Amino acid sequence: MGKSAAARLLAERGIAVVDTDVVAREIVEPGQPALAELAAEFGGAVLGPDGRLLRDKLAVMVFSDQAARSRLEAILHPKIRAEWAGRVELWRAEDRPLAVVVIPLLFETNAAAHFDATVCVACTARTQEERLRTRGWSLPQIEDRRRAQWPVEKKMALSDYVVWSEGSLELLDEQLVRIVK
Repeated sequence: MGKSAAARLLAERGIAVVDTDVVAREIVEPGQPALAELAAEFGGAVLGPDGRLLRDKLAVMVFSDQAARSRLEAILHPKIRAEWAGRVELWRAEDRPLAVVVIPLLFETNAAAHFDATVCVACTARTQEERLRTRGWSLPQIEDRRRAQWPVEKKMALSDYVVWSEGSLELLDEQLVRIVK
């Protein structure tokens, strides 16, 4: 959709940003408790020879099985929420005038109430598919993930602001600047 690009542009303007996709990767690094929990729940087959999480293998298991995805979310979501909530608390204590938390499943995880405003970064399904294909995702992988989320139209309707990411980075930046002001 363009969330990472929007987050990068905001960070370049000196705005504090935490991206929960990044947090999700950090908490499953070797030695982290979440990785051990995932291995215990889904079996050692989700770990590579180097002890790292085989994200693609886990994704195949959970995006085709709602119960498995729920077990994954029960392990990861509380840890991810604790991390971003801790940063928000710190930023508020620092009296920062603005900070951003990027949460792909903002509404699905009932996190929106924790924020003063919500922004939905959106594009057409076709553009989203093209972007994900350039990352090496197959159409079935894309469809599995789409089914795991609310439709973008619903997220747009619930958001305080909508940023349309179909155009250039400059256009995306202009929209973000208008919201920040």
